[in-house]
Amino acid sequence: MPFEAINPPQFPTPIAPYSAAAKAGNTVYVSGVLALGEGGTVLHPGDAAAQTRTVLDTIKTTLEAAGATLADVAFNHIFLKDLADYAAFNSVYAEYFPGPKPARYCIKTDLVKPECLVEIASIAHLA
Repeated sequence: MPFEAINPPQFPTPIAPYSAAAKAGNTVYVSGVLALGEGGTVLHPGDAAAQTRTVLDTIKTTLEAAGATLADVAFNHIFLKDLADYAAFNSVYAEYFPGPKPARYCIKTDLVKPECLVEIASIAHLA
C-alpha cells in the first residue's frame, strides 16, 4: 500500500532521513518525536515535563497535518531516559489524553541526544 509522507512546513529540518509521519489508508504513523528545535537543539534540558509537553504538541501538530487529532491515537510507544521522570511524564500525558487512554508501552533507554529525556511515537486511526 502506498503512503503519504506528512511533514508540517513549520517544523525544523529533521536530524535524520525520515518524515514526521506517514499516512497509509486510514492509519497515521508518527515518527519518534523528541523535544528538538532548529538545528537539532534540545529544548528544555533537564525538564522531563516540559519536554513531554513539547513532544505531545509536536505530535498534535503532525496529526492535524494528516487530518487526525490526539483523540484518534490508538497506541503510543514511549521512551524515557530515566524512570525517575515517569511521574512527571504521566502528569503531562494525562492532560493530553483526558478521555479514554490509548494503549501504550514505556521503556527506559538511551535516546539520540544525551539531553533528551522523552521520546514518543504514535499510531492513529482515522474514522
